Amino acid sequence: MAHEPIQFGTTDASGDAELDIPKTKETPLSLDLKRDEALTVRWSDGRVSVYPIGLLRRMSPSAEAKAWRDEQAKNPLAVLPDAAARQSGPLTAESAELVGQYALRITFSDGHSSGLYSWDYLRWLDDQQTGS
Repeated sequence: MAHEPIQFGTTDASGDAELDIPKTKETPLSLDLKRDEALTVRWSDGRVSVYPIGLLRRMSPSAEAKAWRDEQAKNPLAVLPDAAARQSGPLTAESAELVGQYALRITFSDGHSSGLYSWDYLRWLDDQQTGS
């Protein structure tokens, strides 16, 4: 099924201080969410970033997900949180909404929806994937 990407203009990005996320002057020109695949962002500098749904869920900037990643770093055999363990079927993005003009909130099929993906955070996450 074809769909139109979300279009919007330039914004001021908000910071993600707890992760030392660098500020970016780049802003998304379009967002294209394929719920069972990936989020594609076209940036104002021409860069195109693709974020698989599993990566977005695993790297959610929420406090809950950050605590889970910290625990996993200390103990790779840590048990999955309850909601993730009960997930039946493949993980998908159920919906996404703009938060102001600086972030995106994604609701996942496992019920997680508390992470706000700021433009700064998404750009940083792309740099981590590509090694830029």
